[in-house]
Amino acid sequence: MSQSLAIHWFRRDMRVEDNTALFHALQSGQSVLGLFIFDSTILSKLEDRDDARLSFIHLHVQRLKSQFEALGGSLLVLHGDPVGLWPQILSDYPVAAVYTNRDYEPYARQRDGVLNKLFESKGVAFNHYKDHVILEAKEVLKDDGLPYTVFTPYSRKWKAKLQVQDLEPRGSADLFTADRLHQTTPLPLPTLEALGFAPTAIDFPKEAVSDALIKVYDEQRNFPGIRGTSRLGVHLRFGTISIRALARRAKALNETFLNELIWRDFYQVILWHFPHAASGSFRPAYDQIEWRNNEAEFAKWCAGQTGYPIVDAGMRELNSTGFMHNRVRMIVASFLTKHLLIDWRWGEAYFARKLLDFDLASNNGGWQWAAGSGCDAAPYFRVFSPDAQTLKFDPKASYIRQWVPEYQNLDYRPMVDHKMARERALATYGKALKA
Repeated sequence: MSQSLAIHWFRRDMRVEDNTALFHALQSGQSVLGLFIFDSTILSKLEDRDDARLSFIHLHVQRLKSQFEALGGSLLVLHGDPVGLWPQILSDYPVAAVYTNRDYEPYARQRDGVLNKLFESKGVAFNHYKDHVILEAKEVLKDDGLPYTVFTPYSRKWKAKLQVQDLEPRGSADLFTADRLHQTTPLPLPTLEALGFAPTAIDFPKEAVSDALIKVYDEQRNFPGIRGTSRLGVHLRFGTISIRALARRAKALNETFLNELIWRDFYQVILWHFPHAASGSFRPAYDQIEWRNNEAEFAKWCAGQTGYPIVDAGMRELNSTGFMHNRVRMIVASFLTKHLLIDWRWGEAYFARKLLDFDLASNNGGWQWAAGSGCDAAPYFRVFSPDAQTLKFDPKASYIRQWVPEYQNLDYRPMVDHKMARERALATYGKALKA
């Protein structure tokens, strides 16, 4: 085994099984050192000291570290700006190559572009691979070579392009062996407190979903009062499970479940081809809407005090657990943007703060869908009625009763009239889009 090192940099792939870049590093003939960086550029933007995602990440970094150490290796764990840390890493270790899996968010692309120049200047190979998605942006294009902006034709092409090997595991657990790892004494792991955070009281969802749930997913997924969804979003977000393994099961068991995974790829594609959508409307005309942006009304929405039981249940579930049922996400987003005429970016930012499974591409795509400003969005004149949605998806109020026990009190009244709010939204949107 060569004395030069290959570093595998864990990012959105926090597992040793079925990990594309780690598989290639282990096959490189160089001893492999694992690396995880608590990115201060990202952490500095977090508002809550007990942000549950930090506890989740820290837990899985500990797991990775234990897996390396069980074989005599170790995981190097650092805290800081990766661009500032990497020159010191290259000075401290005889690094021949860096292996990592691609991240498609604008910040990650900018960061990796800067680091690529550093590695080139030092003669260090920078190898990056597809792992976080099943099919990447350039793999599913229209016949004219342009990207899709409507999901249904995208999903058809996605399914036509999919090959058996796209879903096969990357490497084998047999490759993760002592003779392939850089042998060293255990390296320190900073505590959550040292990182500036505190443990969360939120429970994390399990990493597994049963075949039985997947088989009836299409029948149960829209009803928040039952456990009809997988709750695997946080594990897919941070790569603690393999998207390929999940997609293999979905393909065999339930096409609707598979379609949800394709939506995930689709939103990553949109962010890649149209990075302006990360901060502005995908459809620029929607940036002309005159939002009301009433801060007191926004605070009521955040707290689950709107007087609409299904909306309040969703917000209270989010605030308490870091999770919100997907159907309810659409309802609360429609309410904020249409009933209250508050800029979708306010809601997107609140979800980004609170959601355990927050993913920039999917969160942005979902909010712009609700606001009408996104690709393949609901037309602006579609305004969800919270009461009608409740009758359809929580008819026995089982979900509502769990989170809003006071909803049947006489003084529990809506903060805004649905009919008036709908007419106001149509007038406001119509004025902006006709201008």
